[in-house]
Amino acid sequence: MGTKPKSSSKKQTAADKRAEDRRTAMITWASFLAVPAVIAVLVGITITSEEDETTLTAAPDFTLTTTAGEQVSLDESLADGDTLLYFSMGLGCDGCFAQIPELDDVLAERDIEMLSIMVDPPEPVAAEEERFGVTQPILIDPDAQVSADYGMIGIYGHGDRPSHSFALVNQEGEVEWVRHYAEMFVEADAFVEELDAAVKG
Repeated sequence: MGTKPKSSSKKQTAADKRAEDRRTAMITWASFLAVPAVIAVLVGITITSEEDETTLTAAPDFTLTTTAGEQVSLDESLADGDTLLYFSMGLGCDGCFAQIPELDDVLAERDIEMLSIMVDPPEPVAAEEERFGVTQPILIDPDAQVSADYGMIGIYGHGDRPSHSFALVNQEGEVEWVRHYAEMFVEADAFVEELDAAVKG
């Protein structure tokens, strides 16, 4: 007779333990779900704060050497029309190279020349040009000075190089539009929709 209360106590203790385990698991799972939500909010804040910000009005002139060894200046490009400067992450980013031929046709339709600028050494950049069918040699910014002059360093956490950014310079030498993308590749239709809206606006 004396052992029955003891057995009941053991059952109660086991039940309490299972309930406590369930509560602990629920708290742990809720915490796990909360972390991505917080990260998403922070990323959203970062993207919003880093998009389209520029203090430039007059575009800094520059002369850079291409992977083919030719020198190209912004002034020479502007003599033929508006120029889109494309600053990208470069080596290790396939989308960055694929972006160039992706925009060729839509920019040609608008008489806009694109100058693609990377900070990596010319030889491996040239190899990637061939791999991705890039027909216009990329300009090399060896000390990242031109990229820094245009405020393209440090976007989305890339401290030593650009991310995936564009600056449209009109023939008057004014920076008309700047766009920083979190993605490393933007489809042509989506890109020109933003570009056209900015220019018309």
